[in-house]
Amino acid sequence: MSKNSDRGFWDSAQKHLIRYGGAFEPAIIERAAGSFVYDADDKPILDFTSGQMSALLGHSHPRIVATVSRQVAQVAHLFSGMLSRPVVELAERLAALAPGLDRVLLLSTGAESNEAAIRMAKLVTGKHEIVAFSKSWHGMTGVAASATYSAGRKGYGPAAVGSLAIPAPNSFRPRFRNADGSLDWQTELDDAFDLVDSQSTGSLAAFVAEPILSSGGILELPQGYLAALQKKCRERGMLLILDEAQTGIGRTGTMFAFQRDGVTPDILTLSKTIGAGLPLSAVMTTAEIEEEAHDRGFLFYTTHVSDPLPAAVGLAVLDVVEEEKLVERARDMGTKLFDGLSRLKQRYECVGDVRGRGLLLGVEIVKDRKDRIPDHQLGAAIAAEAFRRGLSMNIVKLPGMGGVFRIAPPLTISDEELELGLKIIAEAIEAGLAANTSRPGIAAE
Repeated sequence: MSKNSDRGFWDSAQKHLIRYGGAFEPAIIERAAGSFVYDADDKPILDFTSGQMSALLGHSHPRIVATVSRQVAQVAHLFSGMLSRPVVELAERLAALAPGLDRVLLLSTGAESNEAAIRMAKLVTGKHEIVAFSKSWHGMTGVAASATYSAGRKGYGPAAVGSLAIPAPNSFRPRFRNADGSLDWQTELDDAFDLVDSQSTGSLAAFVAEPILSSGGILELPQGYLAALQKKCRERGMLLILDEAQTGIGRTGTMFAFQRDGVTPDILTLSKTIGAGLPLSAVMTTAEIEEEAHDRGFLFYTTHVSDPLPAAVGLAVLDVVEEEKLVERARDMGTKLFDGLSRLKQRYECVGDVRGRGLLLGVEIVKDRKDRIPDHQLGAAIAAEAFRRGLSMNIVKLPGMGGVFRIAPPLTISDEELELGLKIIAEAIEAGLAANTSRPGIAAE
């Protein structure tokens, strides 16, 4: 009998845990190392989502383990009005990586960093309206939740006053099309801001955006879109906030995703990847904006602001990324992964689209490739089959977003591990299709 069937464990979990979204995987995770987590039977499970898209260096990386041990022995937490060397050094390092964004605030979570960024934007502009994409995810707290449109809006009462949304560009399902059928994102963006202008009370403070909308189904902003969006913001006196929780620190093949487009935001938020699995986030902005915010009395005094332990971990992450050339590796391994997934698309009719950048890719499962109808049932079956075979993949199950697998393995993943993942995905698709033999399976040659 599997140790994962420990009745006492599951009874206790059911009795005492508050369920916070979705179902738990049918395994008890005992440890993790590198690209794998291990269950109660010590079965290795290849982690194709880097934990919660955060374990950039894999699990239990020796440098992170050593840094945590050393820093805990020195100083882990301080009164929020005190400073330590790791905090100042990490701020300096981050500023050097994003020229122009010279001021840094270190916090704990992605939601917290977005709360601080939006609060700062409102204070500096003297306005209150915040615009985001219709399939966005910026956090589950306060104004971050109000700027999150992919889930969690029903049943919680009013969102923050001034919360506005525009459609997220979707190249797989274009709302506006060019003559060749491709997405006409400029017309879509113009139309969207016409709607924003008609709804606004004249108090537009900021637009907050993910360069690749992850929970929205790995929707990448097309080349040129970010510059056009920044122009729309400039015309209205809005600040542009980019949330690079999942795209930052090399995952897309550049240190930050915005660098591909040559566009620097007014405020940048980082989380997830910068802490390599530990709670660390950052807000970065220009000296001009920070000075204005400070002059107006900017307040974001929290328990774990400027904590030395996570800051030391952030420094170790940047060291490893640089020393192991992980930005370049994300680019190279991302190409291999994209090509492997594209071969699956050629083979299986149910694979409707492969998209993304670097080691943040999406695979959309559809009922019909022509009509592009998402197949949630098959997607869930494939995910379950993959987990049984030793591969953890996260699928977006939210209504209206399609059955999209979010694939984001650690940047340290080996060629052999990547190939293993592709092999298991193929086997899981075969098994999922076999469970529903009425469906079309193998694509025509």
